[in-house]
Formats: sequence, C-alpha cells, structure tokens
Amino acid sequence: MASRDLQSFPTVGFNSDLGSLSVPRRVRRGLLGAAAFFLGWWLLAGTMPSYLLPTPVAVVQAFFTELTTPATFSALGFQVPVTELFLVLIQSLMHYVPGLLMGVGLGAPLGLLLGYSTRLDEYVTPVVSLLRPIPPLAWMGFVIVWIGIGHAGAAFIVAIGSFWITLLSTYDGVAELPTEWVEVGESLGVERDLTMLRKVVVPGIAPSIFTGIRTSIGRSWMIVVAAELFGAPGIGYRIIHTAQSLSMDVSMAYMLALGLVYLASDFGFRHLRGVIEP
Repeated sequence: MASRDLQSFPTVGFNSDLGSLSVPRRVRRGLLGAAAFFLGWWLLAGTMPSYLLPTPVAVVQAFFTELTTPATFSALGFQVPVTELFLVLIQSLMHYVPGLLMGVGLGAPLGLLLGYSTRLDEYVTPVVSLLRPIPPLAWMGFVIVWIGIGHAGAAFIVAIGSFWITLLSTYDGVAELPTEWVEVGESLGVERDLTMLRKVVVPGIAPSIFTGIRTSIGRSWMIVVAAELFGAPGIGYRIIHTAQSLSMDVSMAYMLALGLVYLASDFGFRHLRGVIEP
C-alpha cells in the first residue's frame, strides 16, 4: 500500500485558526448571556402583575404595535405619514441632533485651545472647574425661563452635557500629547501656532476627540430622556407618560427603541471614524 505524502495536505496555522474561532465563541457567549437575562426577566415577570412588569413577549408586541400604528408628522406646512414610533423618534432627534452638534462644535475647539495655550488655560480653568460639576439638568429652571419647554430648551440641555464631555476629552488629549511631537514640528520649521495645531496637535489628539464625540453620542441620549421629562415631546416624554398610565409594556417598548437607536448611532459613528482616520 502506497504511503501518503503528508506534505501534500493543506495545513492550517494555529494562530489563524484560533483567531477565526474567537468571534463565534464571543457570539455564543453573548447569546448565552442574553438568553439568561431574558429568562430571568420572564421568571420575574411571572411573580407580579403585568401592569408592573410585562413579559418580554408583551414588550415586543407593544414595540411592533407602536412601529406599525399610523401617525402624521407636521413640518413646514407638510403632512408626512409615519408611524407612532418614528414620530416620537423624530421629535427627539429634533433636539438631540442640534444639541449634540452645538456641544461638540463648541467643546472640541475650546478644549483644544485650553490644552494648547497655558495662558488661556490659567484664565479659564477656575471657571471650568466651577461649572463642570453642575449637572445639565440643574440648568433646567433657567432654560424654562429663558427659552421655554420645547425642542429649543431640550437641545440646550443636550448641548451642555455634550459640551463638557467633548471639552474634557479634547483637553486631556492635548495634555497627554508627547512634547517631542511639538519639538519635532518646531525643528521642521513650524513656527505659527495655527500651523502647529493643524499639522501636529489635531492629528495627534484625533483619537481623544473621537472618543469624546462617541461618548457624547451615547450620553446625549440619556440627557434627552431626562430633558423630556419636563414636557418636551419625544421618546423620554413617552416613556414617563406611558409608565404613569401603567402601560408598562409600551414604556419598555420605547426603552427598547432607545437602546436600538443608540446602537445604530454608535455603529454609524464607529464606521465613520474608520473612514476618516487613516
């Protein structure tokens, strides 16, 4: 019987094989953890009335009911047919997006300047240290008096929260930037501060800026829900309103929608970051 040439068979490297198995293992563990969570939820829901804690099935049913119930979104004199869930989501986005853009647009440049300019930092740091610990919702009384309850007021609260998150992340990024980078830039003939910021500092702290923006994206959804508790229309208002009416399945359905929206926004930003960063 002829012997087989073992070298003729394809071989699989152990490192590549283990790497390919790591993803399925992680997925399996994630599914197991999710199954344990929903099983515990189901068992706990069976020990109390449904109006206090609905089952996962009841929440999913309420979610699809809200997703398919017809509604109308009015904007600029136009009537756009949507569903109830999308209407509530659009209402929240009307103050989430402007507030996030305002907070990030102001926080990142100011954090960059404070971290780069020692003189400016010495002037502004006492004010920053005084205002930073104040929660965004502590400004709600002033917002109601100055702006009123609505999209503008909720957007202002979101802007405050995202502003501080982005500012501090950017500031820390500049503070942790190796001084050798600036020295190398100076040795290569970079003399103007604006050029140094554009060519050396901003590329060096880009990961810190992106981290601050990503954190702001998630935290701002939490702030949106809290801001809407005061009456601004949106997903937060719907969560508390339905809970007060003991429609806990609907309330938890909107909580589920909030989690899905956050996952989608976080995934979208991570994809955008992968495109922007080299």
